[in-house]
Amino acid sequence: MRIVIVGGGQAAASMAARLRARGHEGPLTVIGNEPAAPYQRPPLSKAYLLGQMGLDRLTLRAPEWWRDQGIALHLSETALSIDAHGRVLTTDRGSYPYDALALTTGAAPRRLPAAMGGDLPGTYVIRSLADVDALAPQMREGRRLVVIGGGYIGLEAAAVARKLGLEVTLIEAAPRILGRVAAAETSDMIRALHRAHGVTILEGTGISRITGEERATGVAMIDGRQIDADLVIMGIGVLPETGLAGTAGLDLDNGIATDQHGRTSDPSVWAAGDCASTPWQGGRLRLESVGGAIDMAECVADNMMGLVRDYAPKAWFWSDQFDAKLQIAGLNAGHDQVVRRAGQGDHVASVWYYRQGALIAVDALNDARAYMIGKRLIEGGISPDPAVIPTVPDLKALLA
Repeated sequence: MRIVIVGGGQAAASMAARLRARGHEGPLTVIGNEPAAPYQRPPLSKAYLLGQMGLDRLTLRAPEWWRDQGIALHLSETALSIDAHGRVLTTDRGSYPYDALALTTGAAPRRLPAAMGGDLPGTYVIRSLADVDALAPQMREGRRLVVIGGGYIGLEAAAVARKLGLEVTLIEAAPRILGRVAAAETSDMIRALHRAHGVTILEGTGISRITGEERATGVAMIDGRQIDADLVIMGIGVLPETGLAGTAGLDLDNGIATDQHGRTSDPSVWAAGDCASTPWQGGRLRLESVGGAIDMAECVADNMMGLVRDYAPKAWFWSDQFDAKLQIAGLNAGHDQVVRRAGQGDHVASVWYYRQGALIAVDALNDARAYMIGKRLIEGGISPDPAVIPTVPDLKALLA
């Protein structure tokens, strides 16, 4: 069986490794449009941007691993079209017949439109190695940075910039940072952390445009204020890369729509990772996380090999900001109750989410014990009484 994987990220690398581990001995090709072999993305906005991690540590597999596994790794190659009837993938360098095709194309960062200055020199996004390599030389002490967007990427970039000595203003149009992904209690913790480190956070107010003629010089706010800047980072989310799938006529629904096995509307084409959405609780779920990419890619590999198992999302995330670590277990969608548990020390606490009496997620800031126990409770289907969360002396007792 000839298998072709399109994409050069975590999902592609995990799927290729799993296929070989499950005994696939046929031709296996991985096609990525970046010049670098598959690498970790989370450290890009943290350790790599700070200069604390080099490309050698970012890379997921050494060059010899791909060779020893007999996997043809094609870099700097762009997939252009899929001939579903003939089962041929065409790229800018050639054609690849396949028996099974996997799309692990990931997601692309959103930019403000050109009419709002989103294409000016001095504006940046953070998603790829090339993005950060372009940004890093500009992150110099004393310079003024405006970050647009109060999600995890924007907050991580703001934290790194402050560590490097920049003056940082973060702007969030929604009423609060992390408004789409976390409860107000978590937003409060992260806001306090950033303000303690000198980040200026403006919430509930948007921008009218990025200002500047030849390059970005700041942002004009909707309320009339002007904030001067030497560089601007746009952290306003990502969109799943569905162009290739769309032109091939595959079903799209918040990404490339798959069934519970990872198969698309074309039975010979599969999808996994940030680009793919899967059935979940009567709707569809698309996870943007390393854990999700690995789990779904390995599930798809198993199903390609005929093992037939459903993909069961196991959500876990993390975010490093300054010297703090936010760890998240579970998915808080639809929660109707939130309980906060204070920890010992500054910026140490956890937030517990319930839906109809069931524990569904935990956010833990600098509290690894709360994260680990919360994760075990969620995975075990155990839901402690919310009233005991703030006061129980030892969280481990909740597992009994």
